[in-house]
Amino acid sequence: MLIDLAKKNPLFSGKKSVETAECGPPWKVLVVDDEPDVHTVTKLALSRFRLDGRALAFINAYSGEQAKELLKQEQDVAIAFIDVVMESDHAGLELIKWIREELCNKTIRLVLRTGQPGQAPEEDVIVNYDINDYKAKSELDSRKLMTSVYSALRSYRDIMEIEQARRAQLNHRMGLERVLEATAGLFELRTLHRFADGLLTQVATLLNLDNETLLLTCNSMDAISGHVDSAEIEILAGTGQFANSSSKTVLPEHIDKLLRSALTQKRCLYEDNYFVGYFPTKNGLINLLYMDGIDKIDDLDKKLIDIFAINVGVAFENLLLNQEVEDTQSELILRLGDVVESRSKEAANHVKRMAEYCSQLALLAGLSEYDADLLRRASPMHDIGKIAIPDAVLLKPGKLNDDEWQIMRQHPSIGHQILANSERPILNAASIIALQHHEKYDGSGYPSNLKQDEIHIFARIVAIADVFDALSHTRCYKSAWPLEEVLTEMRKGAGKHFDPNLLELFIQNIEIFIQVKENWKDL
Repeated sequence: MLIDLAKKNPLFSGKKSVETAECGPPWKVLVVDDEPDVHTVTKLALSRFRLDGRALAFINAYSGEQAKELLKQEQDVAIAFIDVVMESDHAGLELIKWIREELCNKTIRLVLRTGQPGQAPEEDVIVNYDINDYKAKSELDSRKLMTSVYSALRSYRDIMEIEQARRAQLNHRMGLERVLEATAGLFELRTLHRFADGLLTQVATLLNLDNETLLLTCNSMDAISGHVDSAEIEILAGTGQFANSSSKTVLPEHIDKLLRSALTQKRCLYEDNYFVGYFPTKNGLINLLYMDGIDKIDDLDKKLIDIFAINVGVAFENLLLNQEVEDTQSELILRLGDVVESRSKEAANHVKRMAEYCSQLALLAGLSEYDADLLRRASPMHDIGKIAIPDAVLLKPGKLNDDEWQIMRQHPSIGHQILANSERPILNAASIIALQHHEKYDGSGYPSNLKQDEIHIFARIVAIADVFDALSHTRCYKSAWPLEEVLTEMRKGAGKHFDPNLLELFIQNIEIFIQVKENWKDL
């Protein structure tokens, strides 16, 4: 028997075993048996056991219930030797069923040992229970025990390697999905400020971190020319202690050193507890991302960041190209609007104020930032049709007669014809505004007598902004009105000329529009 053979072990004679250098943590072996001698003898018989340079660590349970509690705590037990008869005749079998079905542990190797084979016939147990070996205690000497452990541990090792490879593949796939999702979100951000904030958010999400971060930019010509030490690095956005940093904030010395090291090496850096992302673009700028507290980032995360960096470079470059196109369009529209207004002797900064009035009211009304920005860019073209109105009518200081009024009423349709059929969002929006900004909420406006929601919300907003600016500034035919008189007159138009809800929002937040008025005073 095992107890008799174990007594021949050198440990019983006082001889010391040869020490073996460990090559890793020991394999965990759970012994579940209500006989204390079985625990002692099992440990003695396997005292010199090594597999891949790793010894065994024994965990002892003296009942099925105690084993359950231990297995809930120990997640990497390799083998469990389980007795059949303990606190009940089938306690061991019930434990096996619990391990596989309730604990859902399919990796642990289960070896059933029994001193009463009649209680659990081998054929029945092998067929009905998910065990890996069945041994009668009477036949399990130290040599067979050693063989059984070798076989079970090798199986466990191979299963864990396969599982580790599966998890690595799954993590890699999920990581790539996170990169794609994060990058897609960045492509949707249309302004440099939102892109900078979004990049910090997406990187933190990608790495499952919440630490101090900085997004910075540097002109690549300084770095390429070899003047990395003197290259000017500006802050675009930050979090934590850097949340309120300006572009000219002086960086801590250790951060500045890391950033310039990344510029010199032209790559992302992972040093100690810090990460510096290096995102070059073709337009001459290099974006740098600083993040601390990344000591838990593994090799997969580093590869994901490298992939993310490439996509960020493309996204940033597209943003700058798109912003350049939109800024050019906006400047041309603003200049053309200035030409039209200066011809009609309007106030010099009328179109600039209009743009800001409209953008602010759009945000107050719940429009998206994209739509508010679109309205800001398009609204300066609201009177573009006046370019075709004769000077005798356009510049007449007195009241227009019926024929002259009919000519003046044509400018919305003319403006729409000039801007219509464009595929550009800004010009498309401008054509709608030009056509509808003289429509009235009650349907008494021109040129189409539209009413209420038939009038595009852009045009309803422009109508309020246009009248407010016209009444509160001097024109060739009138003097500027005091603010209270302007608001009193506009309130009379609620539900008639103006959308009453939009007008109420405008008046409730009048301080915003007064500030815009102050920022863009007449020259």
